[in-house]
Amino acid sequence: MMSNLFSSFDPSTEPFLSLNWTSSLLGFLMIPFSFWVTPSRINMLWIKLFFNLSKELKILLKLNNKNNTMMFISLFILILTSNSTSLFPYIFSSTTHLSMTLTLSLPLWISFMLFGWINNTMHMFTHLVPQGTPNILMPFMVCIETISNIIRPSTLAIRLTANMIAGHLLLTLLGETGNKLSMLMIWVLIITQLMLFILESAVAFIQAYVFSVLSTLYSSEIN
Repeated sequence: MMSNLFSSFDPSTEPFLSLNWTSSLLGFLMIPFSFWVTPSRINMLWIKLFFNLSKELKILLKLNNKNNTMMFISLFILILTSNSTSLFPYIFSSTTHLSMTLTLSLPLWISFMLFGWINNTMHMFTHLVPQGTPNILMPFMVCIETISNIIRPSTLAIRLTANMIAGHLLLTLLGETGNKLSMLMIWVLIITQLMLFILESAVAFIQAYVFSVLSTLYSSEIN
């Protein structure tokens, strides 16, 4: 029995960096080298997924340069791998911690802001006042747009963390009640856990997609 419900998300109590933080790389370590060089159906599925994602990101960026989408596709792969490996038992989920998600969102937002305000200053000012805003509401709109712009990295990080930790907490809570149920209810619990596991698998993919798409949208606003 856990002494604390959130202890399942505790990476380590050691004073130094725990190996649990390398869980984001476990997915890449488990993939054999032959997967990347030998054509297969799974390999072709990944290539098709990345190709479609690249086309969608190009539309959002309104650019035709491949290199502009590689960073966001890499971000998608990293988050998807970390979210997927966290579905395995006894594997630490790094994306359930703000220290991980903020590390991804904050540098991106800072780089977007620095590039936009240095190279496209007037364009960034026009984003603070939407077109057609009455003159009396302009000061309020500037405040609202400024606050919404400042909280973007935190909303990205909290959205990913909250969605990943919610399902894991629910699975943990249901699993803790298994030793107190009858045999019939245990089967109901198993079926419920399997359905939640499928839902968490979908959430792991969707949250990686949402994070990368929103990051792409934020970067497109600075041009």
